[in-house]
Amino acid sequence: MREPNEIDFWRGFALVTIFVNHIPGIFFERFTFRNVAISDSAELFVFLAGWALRKLVDGPAKPLSARYLILRLEGRAFTVYLAQLVIAQLAVALQAGASLLLDAPFLLDWNNASAIFSDPVRANLGLVLLTFQLGYFDILPLYVVLMLVSPLIALAYRHARALLLPASLAIWAYALAFGVNFPTWPVEGAWFFDPLAWQLVFVLGFLLAGEDGIGGLVRRYRKPLWWAALPIVLLGVAAARTEFDPSPIALPEPKLFFVFDKTFLSPARLLSNLAIVAVFAGSFHVIARGLPRLADFLSALGRNSLNVFCAGSLLSLAGQIFRFAYSGDVVSDAFIVMFGIAAMGATAWASEWRERLRAKSARAPA
Repeated sequence: MREPNEIDFWRGFALVTIFVNHIPGIFFERFTFRNVAISDSAELFVFLAGWALRKLVDGPAKPLSARYLILRLEGRAFTVYLAQLVIAQLAVALQAGASLLLDAPFLLDWNNASAIFSDPVRANLGLVLLTFQLGYFDILPLYVVLMLVSPLIALAYRHARALLLPASLAIWAYALAFGVNFPTWPVEGAWFFDPLAWQLVFVLGFLLAGEDGIGGLVRRYRKPLWWAALPIVLLGVAAARTEFDPSPIALPEPKLFFVFDKTFLSPARLLSNLAIVAVFAGSFHVIARGLPRLADFLSALGRNSLNVFCAGSLLSLAGQIFRFAYSGDVVSDAFIVMFGIAAMGATAWASEWRERLRAKSARAPA
């Protein structure tokens, strides 16, 4: 079991804020950092996923072999895919059960779920193909795609290092310039997180995690970059607090380069995320000294990010239903948040339970 560290801590922070933000209207949503920034925890979560990929690729002692690397990463992609299928079906069951229990048929239409009940054959096939996604259950499909292509990212870095970032930037710019995205089916539309655009923040996390290349460059000029990033963060605070959002009508083409669009990871959102990372990088050690229990708790969530994310997604949906049933107020919202965070902590604890038992058995005398 890893000791608490900066990456796990911030990944745990992102998981908690995603849980809260996925309950629309909840009182405590106003205290999450998307209300003081142009970007939010989704960008941070994907950035840290790229960072974690680099640590895995480099290995603790020596780089992994290409064959083992491909098997490891594609196996991870399959695990994430199975997790998405499980939580999607559980979410459908949760909405169906709540609809019956509360005598509220309209709950079947929540979060883009109506096709499951009106066109179950095609919709269930779409769930398996990832072309049909429930609202608030659409991050893992992006993660599946990113993990499927992660061996290409890792091998490109090893064998064509100079091309990786330009290629990633070109794909991102192409998606923004022409609005290219993956289609959904059977409901017509497009993915909420466009993989062609979001791969850039994943690649940037991968590159910045290294001690060489742009990662090494950033470390050498860390203090000047901190001062350069600070006004960008403050501008993001001002934009979020004043609810400033550029009007597409007044913008030149291609408009996706100028709006604050989440689906296509517009430049403003990307820059906001990178500036936040630059300003808060290294703060974990200060937080860990001042608030050691908080550091331990969030790091535990981050160590078990997939299991905790799945639990948090279902807890968010349960929180939505609970607020509907009990006309959410500050008291019930506080209960939802406390219960949800505690349940996420219990998920992390249970995920490490077998490892703790194994370690205890290994220490026991023969």
